[in-house]
Amino acid sequence: MEFDYVIVGAGSAGCVLAGRLSEDPGVSVALVEAGGKDDKLEIRMPAGFAKLFKTEYDWAFQTAKQSEMSGRELYWPRGRVLGGSSSLNAQMWVRGCQQDYDQWGIPGWAYDDVLPYFTKAERRVGSNQGGVYGTDGPLYVSELRSPNVTTGVFLKACEELGYTRLSELNGRSNEGYCATPVTQNRGRRWSSADAYLRPALSRPNLHVITNTTVDRVTFDGRRATGIEHSGGAPIKARLEVILAAGAIGSPYLLLRSGVGAPDELRDAGVPIVHELPEVGKNLQDHLSSGVFVECKQPVTLTKAESIGNLLRYIVLRSGMLTTNVGEAVAFIRTSPEEPAPDIELIFAPVPFVDHGLAPPTGHGLTVGVVLLQPESRGRIGLSGRDVVIDPGYLTAEADVKRLVEGLKAAKHVFATTAMKPYAGGPMAPYWGPESDEELAQWVRERGETLYHPVGSCRMGTDEGSVVDPELRVRGVEGLRVADASIMPTLNRGHTHAPAIMIGEKGADLIRASKA
Repeated sequence: MEFDYVIVGAGSAGCVLAGRLSEDPGVSVALVEAGGKDDKLEIRMPAGFAKLFKTEYDWAFQTAKQSEMSGRELYWPRGRVLGGSSSLNAQMWVRGCQQDYDQWGIPGWAYDDVLPYFTKAERRVGSNQGGVYGTDGPLYVSELRSPNVTTGVFLKACEELGYTRLSELNGRSNEGYCATPVTQNRGRRWSSADAYLRPALSRPNLHVITNTTVDRVTFDGRRATGIEHSGGAPIKARLEVILAAGAIGSPYLLLRSGVGAPDELRDAGVPIVHELPEVGKNLQDHLSSGVFVECKQPVTLTKAESIGNLLRYIVLRSGMLTTNVGEAVAFIRTSPEEPAPDIELIFAPVPFVDHGLAPPTGHGLTVGVVLLQPESRGRIGLSGRDVVIDPGYLTAEADVKRLVEGLKAAKHVFATTAMKPYAGGPMAPYWGPESDEELAQWVRERGETLYHPVGSCRMGTDEGSVVDPELRVRGVEGLRVADASIMPTLNRGHTHAPAIMIGEKGADLIRASKA
C-alpha cells in the first residue's frame, strides 16, 4: 500500500491531521491506529471513562520505579482506540494561559500565533463572553448539563477565599476559578474522532487502518519512506510520515527506527539512522495529589451508577452520568513571585481514588492538587524492544514544596463557611496530614499522574531540538512529529486542547510545504 501521507496514531492530534489533510482530494492519507473502534458505551458516556482504564482500550503503561515517590511504579493510562486519550479522558477543555506559549520563545508558536488554531477547532455551546471561543469549529465545547450541587458550593468557597471569578476559563489569563468547560455535545463525549475523523470517513482518499501496531519508520538513507507494522506488508509514504503517537509512542518509534542517542540505540540493538540525542528526553507530566473528605449529605456521585441514572442518561442525556467528574477548577499562585498560576485545584463531587478504579466506600468530596510547571524532567527510552517511561517525579525539590502549598490551599477550601454543611473529616486513604513533612509524605506515597505527558520530542530553534518549528524531525527528510510530545514545556492547563491545536497548525504547515 502507498499513500501520500501516513499518520501514525489516531489520537487527539492524529484525528485532526487525518481530517484536515484529507480535505484535499488531490492527496491520499492513511491513518494507522494500534487500537480498535470507539464504539463502547463507556466511551460515549462522560462518567464512564474510569471503566475504560486497564482494558483493551488502554495501553495501561507503568513507569519505572520512582525514587522520590516511595519507589513506586505508577500507572499511566493512554488511549488505544480511535480518538486516543480523547476517548478516555475527563473531557476538560483547558488551553492554559498566554504565558504558556510565549515562554516557548519559538517563532510562529507564541500565544497570538496559536490562538487562531484553538478557535478554529472550537464550537462553543452556551456562554462565550468576550468571544473567547470559536463558534463554528468541529469540536463541541460546552458547560456540564447536570452539575452536582456541591460544585456550586466549591465555587462559593473559592469566592470566600478571595480567588477571582472567571466568566470564561480559556482567556489570556486563567488565574481564578470557574466551572469546567468540557468537550461534550448534549451530554455525550465529543472526542477528536467524533469531531474530525467521523465526518471524513466517507472520503475516498482517507484510509483508516485499525488494530495495527506500528513497529518502526522505514528509511531510504535519511528519507522516511513509510512504516513497518504488525499487519503485514509495509505501508509506504510518497510525501511524509507523520508521527502523532503521543509523548510515549512518538519518541519510542523514533528510537525504534534508529533516530536518537547513539549509545542508547546500540544498547537496544537498533541500527543508527541519525544521531539525535534529545529524542525521549525532556519528559514532563502534571503530578497530582489531593485531599479527600467525607460528605455530610448524600448528594455526591457515589450512587451515580444506579439503574435510574443510567436510564436517565440513555433517554434524556442528562443526570449524574453526564459528569466529567472534575466539575470545577481554580488556578492559583502559591507565591507572588510566580509569573502565572503554579497550582490547579480540581473539584470532584466524589472520592476519586486510584484513578477512579477504587469504588467509593461512601459519600465524599475531592479537591485534587496539580503541579502545573514541574521543574523535574524525565525520559522515554528503550529496553530492548520495550519502552521505558521514567518521568523523574519530584527530582526537583521545588516541585515538592509547591505541591505542599497546593495541598494547604485544598484544605482551606474544605475549611470555608460555604463548605461547612458538606465537608466532614478525612476520608480514607487520606489520613489528614498537617505538617509540611506529613504533606510531602502524602504526595510521595499517594501522588499520581494527571495524564498529561509532554516534551519528549521537544520543538525548538536550536540544533539540539528534536523537531524544528515546522515540526520536521531534524537531520532526516519526510518525517514530522505533530502531537503533545513537541511541547517544550507543559501548559498551565490540560493537554487535550494544545494537542488539538498542534494538529490543526501541523496540518497547515504540512499543506504549506506541499504547495
